[in-house]
Amino acid sequence: MPATFTASDAVELAVLERNGFIESRHIGSAVVMAADGTVVTELGDITAPIFPRSTLKPFQAVAAMQSGVPLRGPQVALAAASHVGSREHMDVVRGMLSAAGVTEGHLQCPEDWPQDTEARNELIREGKGPQRVAFNCSGKHAAFLWACTENNWDHATYLDPEHPLQRRIAEVIEEFTGESIQHWAVDGCGAPLAAVSLTGLARGIGRLAKAPSGKHGNARAATVATAMLDYPWAVHGHGRENSVVMEDLGIIAKNGAEGVLVLGTGTGASVALKILDGNTRAASLVGLTLLAASGAVDPLAVEKVLDKIVQPVLGGGQPVGSLRLGAPVTALLG
Repeated sequence: MPATFTASDAVELAVLERNGFIESRHIGSAVVMAADGTVVTELGDITAPIFPRSTLKPFQAVAAMQSGVPLRGPQVALAAASHVGSREHMDVVRGMLSAAGVTEGHLQCPEDWPQDTEARNELIREGKGPQRVAFNCSGKHAAFLWACTENNWDHATYLDPEHPLQRRIAEVIEEFTGESIQHWAVDGCGAPLAAVSLTGLARGIGRLAKAPSGKHGNARAATVATAMLDYPWAVHGHGRENSVVMEDLGIIAKNGAEGVLVLGTGTGASVALKILDGNTRAASLVGLTLLAASGAVDPLAVEKVLDKIVQPVLGGGQPVGSLRLGAPVTALLG
């Protein structure tokens, strides 16, 4: 059976310490890549296939735009987003659906409650239940439907792997990662999910992140990267992890389910990592530290961001410990 890398192929990326006792260990693999595509840092197995999950969304947004979808401003960011279902998020998605000439009923992502507390409470007050538009992938699905409208493709089968849009997405993923897709599955939102290596994923996000500054960069990729940085709230949510990283550091940041994270700088340096247990709580700590250790971003600026987004370990409501970097990562800090 196809599988990702094993525990014996991984390294300890982070640990959780409580009152001087190591309570949990996060093992995984990570790669730092330079703008020219050379590997700067390699921890664990970076060639085994992984499911990138939502870190593929920027490439799916590129494919939607290449299919003629005239996304603008925050719509671009929502097409690449894992949003929290705030009122702002849902309003933009509804606008995309209206422009595509379809309704919320055409969305094939699951129904969900907003992660945003205010938006969830508003639905409850109105006597409404979970909504498809509140699902974190609804912006991506709205862009998919809009692509169908622009090309007279069938709306009902837009998640079929053989649909013209999904075939184009596969081509974009292979173009940016420089790899053939190794395995197909179904993502949590119902969309086709491609397996690639961490090396390919880092290569892809590096190419996308540097597209705005490249004379010969992909114009749609440049639009996606620029929009993610111009509207970071749309990609995740106000005060949320990825949004804070993009606001404060000016680098692309995108989490994926099951412990995946990608980071990309405007010069094309990039990080891709997967924490093998699927928990994302240490992903930004590890990824940003690796990027800083490579010289691609200011360590002091990273430290300030980590102070905002890495949660303390609490006991009785008071800090009693912290997430800490694993030895293979600290060894890179000199």
